[in-house]
Formats: sequence, C-alpha cells, structure tokens
Amino acid sequence: MAEEFKEIGPGVEFREPNKPREEGKGLVLKKEVGLVSGITLIIGTMIGSGIFISPKGVLVGSGSIGLTLLVWAGCGVIALGGSISYVELGTSIRMSGAEYAYILKAMGELPAFLFAWTSVIILKPSSVAAIAVAFAEYATQPFFPGCTPPAPILKLLAVFCIAIILGVNCYSVRWATKLQDVFTAAKLIAVFGLVIIGIAELARGNTKNYANSWEGSQSNVGIVALAFYQGLWAYDGWNNLNFATEEVKNPEKNLPRAILIGIPLVTVIYILVNICYFTVLTRQDILDSAAVASSVAARVIGNVPWLVPMFVAFSTFGACNGSAFGGCRLNFVAGREGHLPRLMSMIHRTRLTPMPAMIFQCFVAILFLIPSDFETLINYFSFAAWLFYGATFTSLLILRWKQPDLHRPFKVWIIVPIVMILISGYLVIAPIIQAPTDSLIAAAFIVVGIPLYFVFVKGYYSPQFLVDATESVTLYFQRLCMLGETDSNVELTTNEF
Repeated sequence: MAEEFKEIGPGVEFREPNKPREEGKGLVLKKEVGLVSGITLIIGTMIGSGIFISPKGVLVGSGSIGLTLLVWAGCGVIALGGSISYVELGTSIRMSGAEYAYILKAMGELPAFLFAWTSVIILKPSSVAAIAVAFAEYATQPFFPGCTPPAPILKLLAVFCIAIILGVNCYSVRWATKLQDVFTAAKLIAVFGLVIIGIAELARGNTKNYANSWEGSQSNVGIVALAFYQGLWAYDGWNNLNFATEEVKNPEKNLPRAILIGIPLVTVIYILVNICYFTVLTRQDILDSAAVASSVAARVIGNVPWLVPMFVAFSTFGACNGSAFGGCRLNFVAGREGHLPRLMSMIHRTRLTPMPAMIFQCFVAILFLIPSDFETLINYFSFAAWLFYGATFTSLLILRWKQPDLHRPFKVWIIVPIVMILISGYLVIAPIIQAPTDSLIAAAFIVVGIPLYFVFVKGYYSPQFLVDATESVTLYFQRLCMLGETDSNVELTTNEF
C-alpha cells in the first residue's frame, strides 16, 4: 500500500486530505450496461408518468388536436436531434456525467461546476421526486376511487418508492439494470395495449373526433413553448445513458445503437398513444380527465379501476429507477473531479456501487417531496435543463473547433447541433416571457454557484475547522459503508485531454 494511505478498517483506506492519490490504487465501476440494458435504460426512463400526465398540459398549450400531435412529433425530433449530438460527444469523450463531462472538456471548470451545482441540488432530485409522486398517485388510485388520496399517504408512498430504488442501486449495479429491464417490459405492455385500443377503434371507423382537428390552435409562441415543455417532460431521459458511459460495454458501438433504437421507438409509441386518446375521448373529455389513460380504459374495457393504474405505477417506478441511476453518476463524477465532496466519488469496496452519490441524491429527492405542485416542478426543471442542454450543444461546436483531430467514431451533421442551440434558446427565453418568476428564481440559483465555486472549489476560503470537519465526515462514512477511493474508468479516444 502506498504510504499516503492508512488502514482504517477491513479493506478500507483513507487518504490524507493534502496528499494526492496514487493512480491505479483505487477502484472502478464495473461495465454492466450492455446493448439491451442501454435500450431499456433509455426507454424505461423516458416512458414514465409523462405520457399519462402530460397529454392534458400539451393539449392546453396547443389548443387543438392537430397542433397537439404536431407538438408530440416535434418533441420527438428535438429528442432525436439532441441524442445524436450526444452520441458524438459520448463516443469521443467516454466519461460518465453527460452534460457535465462535455461542458468540462469544452468550456472549463466553472461552467461545469454550475451545471453540477444546479443538477445535484435541483434538476436530478426534483425529477426523481416528481416521478415518485406520480407513482404514488397511480399506485393509490384503485384504493381511493373518485377522490384524491390524502397528501401524507402519497408522500409516504413516494418516500417508499425512492427508498426501494436506493436499496437496489446501492446493493448491485446489475440488479439495478435488471430491475430496469423488468419494469420497462411492464410499461411496454401498457403502452402497446393503449396503441391496440386506438387501432381497433380507428378500424371501426371511429374518426369523428378528428373533424376540424386544427380548430382552436394556439398562436401565442410563449404558450406553445409551455406545451413543448409539457411534451418534453415526457421525453426526458433521452440523455440518460450518457450519464453512465464508463459503465457501458463497448460504448463505441452500443451507445449509438441504444440511442438510435430507443428514441425513435419512444417517439412512435407516444404519437400512437395520443392518437388512441383522441380516438376514444373528445378534446373536452381529455381536459376534464384526471387520468387520461384510465379514462380510455374505462370507456373501452369497462370498469376495471385497478388495471391502468397498476401498469402506470410500474411505468413510473421504472422511470424513477432510471432517473436515479443516471443522476447519481453525475454526483460520482463531479466528486471525482473535485467539484463535490470527495466522499461522493467513493464506491463500496465489494459491491462496486456509488453508494454515497446515490444516498445523497435520494435524500435531496425526499426533501423535494415537501412541495407538491407538479406543474411548477416541470417548468422549473425544464428552464434550467434546456439552458445546460444549449451549453452542451455549444460544447460540441467548441470541440469541433478546438480539437478537429479528435477521433470521433460517430460524427453528427454540423447543422444538427446548431439547430439544437436555437431550439434550446427558444425553450429558455419563451418561458421567461410567459412565466418569469420560476425562470428567474432558477437563474438566480445558478448564479449563486459562482461564489461557491471560488470559495470552496478553488479554495479561496478554506478554514481549517471546515477541512477537518469534512475529512471527519468522510472518514466516518468510509468506515460505516466500507467505501474506497476510485480511479477514473474513462477511455479517451485521444491523448489530447
């Protein structure tokens, strides 16, 4: 053992805070994500509560059936454009963390820290919390027919959902991916059931709801942008596999294959499911429904109050697991790069899971369960998310300019990231005009990260008592959870980084 380490327990090492870690002495995450697991991680995260909750929000923002279907298709094109840009970045920079890794390599530490700061505290935990709330709503629906379950029951069930996911992900990466496979299969059964209902109704000639499909179309671009936000909430997760790039087997092949199979498949499913909704229900029925999928099932199958809520609960549980799986990898990589406490970069010595990163993310997600306004969470999340998506697409262009000789196994047409930058700009600016309060609060939160970076990351203010307290906490959790230091598992396609 290198002399800068000292033994503190069975198989646990502690590094002195001011001494560098010897390369090659740490642990690495195992490559457990193959092609099938990659596809299910994408599909399973994307198809969550959004397709069952967002249709009403998209319809309100669009105003007509025709524009609603166009918005859903447009959201799919945006997700595909973003994902193929991420394929180029992920196959040339094989570092987990998605946006964080790419912004770090192209723009430097401060922008990357601002993304990590915003995502670790707001974006990722709020997404996990929102999906957990949706799980609780649908899981309790059969037991409270015709009424809303008490808020304490919903929150306790959401906490239970997050706790189960935390336990599985801390125990085994393989178990977490297998869990994702199972719940993805369950949700595909549900959505294909809705698609079959829609096809059967159309075959019977039930097309009366499509008369005057464009009547009432919204012309206010700000309101249409909010409709896109609602739709893109359902597509959220298209970048999830890039958060775990270091754990993907043969990423040069499996990363693009998983994305190029998963995203178009989800887009087709979403459009077909919405066609089912509009075939069975009128526009007003959808606006009046608290659960659109349940209303469709009740209209066609009859009174089976548990059927749709059960499958939607499966769907949201799988999406919550996928979101937590990807989000905690950001905590892990940011800790390894020194932008979060070093404890975040540690993994269990035998199970090789990022336990501290997962525990922290789930703890913050549980705190987010205190407020319960779902639409505010979506709008708040979308503004900050698309700000950093735009920065990531810009990073692709910067790397094309700064590193033209970087080996790129997959190279996207340059027009695609340029268009994605323009779309990102629209999705950032439009809600500021339409609903400025949430957006400005999010912007202020991001700006707060600047002094935090200089004070804590750059070390402009590092009192000894704070250093000692941090190291004491790190040492305590290393002993408690059998944690070890990690080495980078990054495969670079060039030596320039």
